[in-house]
Amino acid sequence: MAKVTPEIIHVLRKTAEAIRKSTAYQWGHMGLCNCGFLAQQITQLRKDEIHTRAMQRHGDWTEQLNDYCPTSGMPMDVLIADILKVGFDIDDLKHLERLSDPRVKQSLPEARRNLSFNAKEDVICYLETWADQLETELITKINLPILEPAVPV
Repeated sequence: MAKVTPEIIHVLRKTAEAIRKSTAYQWGHMGLCNCGFLAQQITQLRKDEIHTRAMQRHGDWTEQLNDYCPTSGMPMDVLIADILKVGFDIDDLKHLERLSDPRVKQSLPEARRNLSFNAKEDVICYLETWADQLETELITKINLPILEPAVPV
């Protein structure tokens, strides 16, 4: 799973908000789908730039991730490498595209666990739940020092 960092949590929340505000969410478009919106937030590339890179090879995000080669120099591989540098891994991205990570789904209310990977509201719910989950994990890792009571002077 993604590294537990404030940066990852922030980009997940930014991605959810970008999808919420967008009137152009489109799962079948490589720059406007689940991973496409995340890629926009991380790389600052426009949706059409992401889509153009993806169209240089075959397949959707999952197939592109299966074919990922960090040394190929292919534009889509460079984009994927930029996302991985932030702290995500290949499986995170595959799960995001299909809203399928069992750990994230387990954190959802039982009535919301049957997500549709191409439904805007379900993607937002998944991203926000994932961010909440990572935030909770981050908080549990913070160790504060035990302070001794001040001695009156």
